[in-house]
Amino acid sequence: MSSDVIHVAATRTSGNGRRVRNGLIAGTIISTLVSAIVWFLSVAIPSKTGSPFAPVRDLCAWIAGSSVGRGILESVYVFPIIEGFHLLGIALSVGVLCWLDLRLIGLAFTDQPVSKVWKQVIPVAGIGFVLMFITGGLLFWAEAITAYDSVHFWIKLALIFLAGINALYFEFVTHHGIAAWDTDPVPPTNARIAGLLSLVFWTAVIITGRTMAYSF
Repeated sequence: MSSDVIHVAATRTSGNGRRVRNGLIAGTIISTLVSAIVWFLSVAIPSKTGSPFAPVRDLCAWIAGSSVGRGILESVYVFPIIEGFHLLGIALSVGVLCWLDLRLIGLAFTDQPVSKVWKQVIPVAGIGFVLMFITGGLLFWAEAITAYDSVHFWIKLALIFLAGINALYFEFVTHHGIAAWDTDPVPPTNARIAGLLSLVFWTAVIITGRTMAYSF
């Protein structure tokens, strides 16, 4: 192998390393900023709703008081096992999706087509999201009334809704024009905004989930 080929390979590897490093730094900064905002909200907003809507609250009380709800909550093993799989689902979904978000922003894998990163990320992230929502539903089943009374729970639901809207808009609107910018190191503004919002919303969802747990 000639010295020129070795030099090109080394330069490419170094460039990829810098891009991944920049992506990790950017993700850390974004996560830190979002964490600070969510922490401020958790301190500024009372942890309890204080004005329950009776019909929905009664439904949540019935769900939590059901045999399944009590069984999950009172079990020594079931609740922590479900929570463990919930965390695994978060890692597989949000943890993997963030790489696509960083590619959309133009901070990582800029030498790879967006469509290639998308095809590699979405199947794994999809499995993670299914696992996350199933286990999250079971955890809610066990603590429905406590969750209903928590302001942080409603903030979390609002953030999940916004993240879903952002994902649907990207999938059905922005993604249709991907052929025009698939190989661009830095995608167009609407794609970058989608990636940034995804990072912000899902980071906030995770952090709000933690503040919700500590406010129970």
